[in-house]
Amino acid sequence: MTTGFLDELRWRGLLHQTTADTELPTFLGGGHRTGYCGFDPTNDSLTIGNLMPIMLLGHLQRHGHRPIVLMGGGTGLIGDPSGKDAERTLQTREQVDANVAACSRIFQRVLDFDEGAPNGALMVNNMDWLSELGYLEVLRDVGKHFSVNAMIQKDSVRDRLENREQGISYTEFSYMLLQAYDFLHLRRTADCTLQIAGSDQYGNIVCGIDLIRRDMIDQSEDQPRGYGITGPLVTKADGTKFGKSESGAVWLTAERTSPYAFYQFWLNASDADAGKYLRFFTFLDRETIEDIEQRHAEKPHERLAQKTLAAEVTRMMHGQEEVDRSEAAAAALFGGDIRELDEQQLKDVFADVPHSSHSRDQLGSGVPLVDLLAETSLAGSKREAREFLKNGSISLNGQKVDAADAMERAVVMDDLLHGRTILLRRGKKAWHATEWT
Repeated sequence: MTTGFLDELRWRGLLHQTTADTELPTFLGGGHRTGYCGFDPTNDSLTIGNLMPIMLLGHLQRHGHRPIVLMGGGTGLIGDPSGKDAERTLQTREQVDANVAACSRIFQRVLDFDEGAPNGALMVNNMDWLSELGYLEVLRDVGKHFSVNAMIQKDSVRDRLENREQGISYTEFSYMLLQAYDFLHLRRTADCTLQIAGSDQYGNIVCGIDLIRRDMIDQSEDQPRGYGITGPLVTKADGTKFGKSESGAVWLTAERTSPYAFYQFWLNASDADAGKYLRFFTFLDRETIEDIEQRHAEKPHERLAQKTLAAEVTRMMHGQEEVDRSEAAAAALFGGDIRELDEQQLKDVFADVPHSSHSRDQLGSGVPLVDLLAETSLAGSKREAREFLKNGSISLNGQKVDAADAMERAVVMDDLLHGRTILLRRGKKAWHATEWT
């Protein structure tokens, strides 16, 4: 039950680096261990960039170990300089507390927080212990173990120091001390011997392990100090940034990114990325994933890998009902009856298509379709609109407009979907949403 965690990460491509390649497999195979990963609540949600370390905690638990989710209610007030080329805007205590509460529910989708299970997940907030530390105490008990010479060699610090225009504040420079202290505190209070993070946190993990070693200097050498595991940086095959869609960042909560948009992000993965993402972001076993890849290779046009990926990740984060709704919405968009979509589905599906606003009063006498088309992104002029209508390339609310009477067709109140929207399409893919208020 407790063996195979590293092997699992390795075949999935999730293992980037460890702090003890020789000792760690034996240690993890020797019983139930506890490992943690920290998340700073800089927003009221997390993006799919955070899903990688969450999945690492999920695999840790599935191999019999206890995961700890550390919410950075304290460190979130400071800001991690890693990966940032400028100083963060400091948030208030109230903002950070609200973000902690909002983000906490995300982890329940992936981890089991059963208090009675030996590997039941825990959630802690480092504000609980960092807020009790005095400034002099930090300087004496933590700061004295850190060499400034070594700290300025960290990539996150050096990059900012070399950029004289931005620089780095003493506040963010001190972040690694707080993260190291987190590891020490969990080692003392929860017998936590493993820190998990993204590859950019390796240096901070080492700092924590070193602080634990110094704190336990008088204890038996048989006592494990601490270990670290990092996952890889997630990239797209085409070189573009992972975690971004055309409309911006992809978030893990429905309030920030709708389940339909979330589903579509994974569905739009390239063939080159789909297999990798199945390994990274689902708990499907090796045999299943390799079978999917083989079947996909035989019939790539059916997009089996992408459909499986989208369904699995959406089910994990939003539930089966949202998978069903997303699949129904996608089917309606590409050939089904969009009139069957409920109001929220309609809003989600067409959130990113071009929109225009119109006066509802005009619909009383009807608006000639040729005039309306010329006011949208689908036609540049009435002449072009007439041409599209005459060759039968225009659809109204998903139904093709008959070319024979297209020039006489007008949109009226009865054409409104859910009382406010009329959808136009040119060809198979060019959509425009008209909103009538």
